Amino acid sequence: MIIEHFDVVVVGAGISGIGAGYHLQTMSPDRSYVILEGRADLGGTWDLFRYPGIRSDSDMYTLGYSFKPWTEAKAIADGPSILKYVRETARDFGIDQHIRFKHHVKSAAWSTADARWTVEAEGPDGPVAYTCNFLFMCSGYYNYARGHTPEWKGAESFAGRIVHPQFWPDDLDYAGKKVVVIGSGATAVTLIPAMADTAAHVTMLQRSPTYVVSRPAEDAAANWLRSKLPSKLAYRLIRWRNVLFGMFFFNMARKRPAKVKDRLIGMVRDELGPEYDVDRHFTPKYNPWDQRLCLVPDSDLFDALRSGKASVVTDTIDHFTPGGIALASGEELAADVVVTATGLELQLLSDVTFSLDGAPVDLSKTFNYKGMMFSDLPNMATSFGYTNASWTLKADLTCAYVCRLLNTMKARGLRQATPRVGDTQLTPAPFLDFSSGYVTRAMEKFPKQGSKAPWRVHQNYARDLLALRYGSVDDGMEFSNPAPVASAREAVSA
Repeated sequence: MIIEHFDVVVVGAGISGIGAGYHLQTMSPDRSYVILEGRADLGGTWDLFRYPGIRSDSDMYTLGYSFKPWTEAKAIADGPSILKYVRETARDFGIDQHIRFKHHVKSAAWSTADARWTVEAEGPDGPVAYTCNFLFMCSGYYNYARGHTPEWKGAESFAGRIVHPQFWPDDLDYAGKKVVVIGSGATAVTLIPAMADTAAHVTMLQRSPTYVVSRPAEDAAANWLRSKLPSKLAYRLIRWRNVLFGMFFFNMARKRPAKVKDRLIGMVRDELGPEYDVDRHFTPKYNPWDQRLCLVPDSDLFDALRSGKASVVTDTIDHFTPGGIALASGEELAADVVVTATGLELQLLSDVTFSLDGAPVDLSKTFNYKGMMFSDLPNMATSFGYTNASWTLKADLTCAYVCRLLNTMKARGLRQATPRVGDTQLTPAPFLDFSSGYVTRAMEKFPKQGSKAPWRVHQNYARDLLALRYGSVDDGMEFSNPAPVASAREAVSA
């Protein structure tokens, strides 16, 4: 087997991986890199998901890259438009020339003596291997091959079709049919108005409510600014306006949860009117931002409910029947199609197997460093976005920090950078402080965050900007220069 060597191996060609390619070319242009993508095309989430209405629940002025302005009219963009944007970015900057498609990474082994990783993958023609000085995992946070679907009694008896949105079939015809969408998260509130126009009726079946907020799909102020200012300047101003507003709203939700909750529920009452049972169907038991808020553009979900094309049922499933779903309350929902919008299955670094000098690495036993690296694991970073803001905001900062680290190592003539807890006394906490089911189900597999910097995971763009762009690269980081492999062998023979 021929083993190719690159300075950096990037795993994943979604939003994070394409961003990594740009930053490496721009900030560390003397480094060679390759992007290994397990699927047949780039785009990650935006290429995988094909369900009706697929869109972002973040505005494109923050979900877009810092270096490539979003120029379309809609701020809340549909999936095909986002995929087009990512593909244009890869093509415009030549990043697509560095991608190896259908390369599913299986394992990565670090050798201290060589100061390099050996990355093994399954390629289109069989097993392949690469070596690199630095490994950058940009493979997202969920399992592309499997979504979360609970087991329901009697599901096999259902005469219609059961579909998970992550694997939407091309041949599904729901026109004129009764549809039940199980779930109340971002996917469910996207699917329901998109299907309601052609389905006979769509029912959202939820165990408990979620906070739902409507915003205009087009940002009038942003579009006006873009018509008056150069595109890059307008983009920066709009981006910062949205970042600051998001931070303000999140902090308000943390400091005054009751007041924010009343405001959010009041907005739903304004949409649906005094006769609608908002207390039952749209009043969560948890505080705002304990879970992610659901964004709906131009009130499309509320329009579907007001028109009677869609409805909400808050109950639990007892069992499936041939004609639908029997609920714990005794009611039965008739259905021809059931969509299980029941969430993702979180997956840490695509379940790649890691080893350090021959010893297996259990990442759940590590502390996360600055939201991107792992204690005692050299020359490896991962891109993991925000839970309370756009993914790309943190991805951009992470990519730039990785380049700072690479440039520091080269300037100092050092080959290894390893986060070390040292004598610091850390109180461990879950990597994500979030109560959503898809998060709590998987947190035991994730690293811990610590009680002190640089081991805290901040969900705060401004704080991360200061720490990652301008903060020291030496805090908690051990730089070293392992003996080259030849020297190590000579020492043994001597």
